Amino acid sequence: MSAVLHDGTAVLGRHLRRVRHAPAIVVMTQTMPIVFLLFFGYVFGSALAMPGTEYRAYLVPGLLVATAANGIMTGMFTAAQDSHRGVMDRFRTMPMSRAAVPLGQAAADLLTSAVGMVPLMLVGLAMGWRIEGGALRAVGAFGLLLLFRAATTWVGILLGLVSRSEEAAGQLGSATFILPLLSNAYIPTDGMPGWLRTTAEWNPISAVTTAVRHLFGNAPVPADAAWPVAHPVAGALVWSLVLLAVSAPLAVRRYAATGR
Repeated sequence: MSAVLHDGTAVLGRHLRRVRHAPAIVVMTQTMPIVFLLFFGYVFGSALAMPGTEYRAYLVPGLLVATAANGIMTGMFTAAQDSHRGVMDRFRTMPMSRAAVPLGQAAADLLTSAVGMVPLMLVGLAMGWRIEGGALRAVGAFGLLLLFRAATTWVGILLGLVSRSEEAAGQLGSATFILPLLSNAYIPTDGMPGWLRTTAEWNPISAVTTAVRHLFGNAPVPADAAWPVAHPVAGALVWSLVLLAVSAPLAVRRYAATGR
């Protein structure tokens, strides 16, 4: 375990230096939610009537979760880039833990995403969003956001390692943009057709978004929704832990097996 932590810390430092020298993908994934907040909040906000909830207060938690879900794209692109450019082959020749390389990448992504959420929250506060559920519940909301980001990052790392090329990973990563659209991140699901509502409410993003809104005190929990949304904190924890438990071991195994 100490070797994994030592080697993982070294890989973490490498990825943080990489972000500092080539921040384009991080800047893009962190600024787009702010653009969406300004666009949806001011362009669509006046047109969306939501009983008991101001739309911008409803939107900010959804965009925070959408930012967390971007871990799929950043994890996939970074892992594919290192894999297909021979960086991981060089790591495999070194006397270091096989788990350290994906672990270091995941840790670096988690740190940068945690910092990257701050500007979105500040813009949300400037637009009228408030944390109304108390300090402890807010800490729980941030914890869920980071847990979900960790889970999606490991999913992305796994997909990046199995991708056939950087270009394929980039195209597939861009396609993940649609996932928040098929959830309650931007609009409630109760007005959707039955089949689409069911799909949206079983989307992990919907459970995490509802949990974050509930903990921040921004919207009530819908009682007539599917189980993950009707029990959002439990649903968010279950989805995040399942994704993490499946993707992390598979990503480490894939990394260790690729060089054989």
